[in-house]
Amino acid sequence: MAQKSNCFADFLSLLRRFSHAFAVDAPIDRVWAFYTDIGHLEIITPPEMGLKVVRCTTGRQLAEGTEVWLEGNLVVKSRWHSRITRLQPYVYVDEMLEGRFRVWKHTHSFEKAGSGTKVIDEIEYELQYGPLGKMLEGYAEKQLAKIFAHRKDATIKALR
Repeated sequence: MAQKSNCFADFLSLLRRFSHAFAVDAPIDRVWAFYTDIGHLEIITPPEMGLKVVRCTTGRQLAEGTEVWLEGNLVVKSRWHSRITRLQPYVYVDEMLEGRFRVWKHTHSFEKAGSGTKVIDEIEYELQYGPLGKMLEGYAEKQLAKIFAHRKDATIKALR
């Protein structure tokens, strides 16, 4: 028997999902090498965010267990500390340990698409501040869409 959606429970659930995908005209191994070098973040992040990699426990190359500290502007100056919790060919997951989000789990997937590659970002997140954070979801969703539109353009440009 199908379960009915409980609108009140759905409202109280603070975990949100954001997805973004695009194709880039570059072989999957080249795209994978680009995205698993931590330096890619400074290339594909919108310049107004001023993102800087402060520290990466494995140098530049991501590996399962790598911890990364970043700083930049996310409405206000912010710091993030994340860990790569899964890394296997063409999929890796970073999870925020400390930062502006209560929960941030970002799955990066890459699939062959003809002679190019499909880049897929799936994010599960929860804003801080409980019900107040719930009221800011629309703003957060618009900001993520803007950031990931820039990431698409910057990735395509970097991999020409």
